[in-house]
Amino acid sequence: MQLGKVPVWDTMNKIPGGLMLVPLFMGVLVNTFAPAALDIGAFTTALFRNGALPLIGVLLFCSGAQINVRSAGMSVYKGSLLTASKVIIGTGSGVLFASIFGAETALLGITPLALISALGNNNGGLYTALAAKYGDKSDVGGIAVLSSTDGPFFEMMLMGAVGVAAIPGMVLFATILPILVGMLLGNLDDKIRDFLRPGMTISIFFFAFPLGAGLSLRTLIVAGAPGVLLALLALSTGVISYFVYKAFVPRSKRRTCAAGAAVGTTAGNAIATPAAIAAVDPYWLPFAEVATAQVATSILVTALLCPFLVDFLYKWEAKRGLINHDVPSADAIGS
Repeated sequence: MQLGKVPVWDTMNKIPGGLMLVPLFMGVLVNTFAPAALDIGAFTTALFRNGALPLIGVLLFCSGAQINVRSAGMSVYKGSLLTASKVIIGTGSGVLFASIFGAETALLGITPLALISALGNNNGGLYTALAAKYGDKSDVGGIAVLSSTDGPFFEMMLMGAVGVAAIPGMVLFATILPILVGMLLGNLDDKIRDFLRPGMTISIFFFAFPLGAGLSLRTLIVAGAPGVLLALLALSTGVISYFVYKAFVPRSKRRTCAAGAAVGTTAGNAIATPAAIAAVDPYWLPFAEVATAQVATSILVTALLCPFLVDFLYKWEAKRGLINHDVPSADAIGS
């Protein structure tokens, strides 16, 4: 380490989800102990207090550019299967709970908004790493479709369809439009896709602070145990997706079903979903702060636990001779 240099980046990346959680927590600390510092006006307030939604739009645009419509057939099939599993089982269960019991009723302390926000998406970077280690090349390619769960579109669509949120069709279109424009540009020109890829990381780093600036330490403390329970529910969507993968992917087309469990996480950008939904339908606004804190906890805990789940399932299959060695791992073929 050079004299006078501090390894901020390396230290932050040692924390699961650190790119999002560290600036989020910094925002919480500033808002707790010196909230007036964020209200001095001009660019300071625009970026650090009010900048979340525009930066989330940047994230959606850059994420859309990474969706490759020319992906190989099996990659599309696997990605679509796991996406359907997460959205129907994850988001669907949260929306169903809200429709039956209402937005005010918590499940063991977990708000319905947190359930909706945390269960229907996955940590794309972690999925890709696990799929590369345990699965095959088509498993890794499935991220092109799984990326469609980035952002609150599916959550808003199901909430509007069931009637638990007043979300006009134009708002749904406005939500997905940045993704569509990004996807169009990314598929027209691979260089644009490559250019926009770092924008996902940069936007997450920047929008996490203003989201944290809407929370307090008290909120995070209250979210503790329910947030961990939410993480276990998110992890269970990986177990369910494992069996969905096993049931619908032919053995000749898979190395191991363990790759299906790699979606048992909460995406880093899910931290923005409660605020995005509350911005569209103010009915959900009173629940957004607690939901955001619970989702943040789920992001961290699932990032820690999901690799152990996938490794356990892989070893369980290996002991029973269920690994199809005729299909090489993605690592073995240099993916």
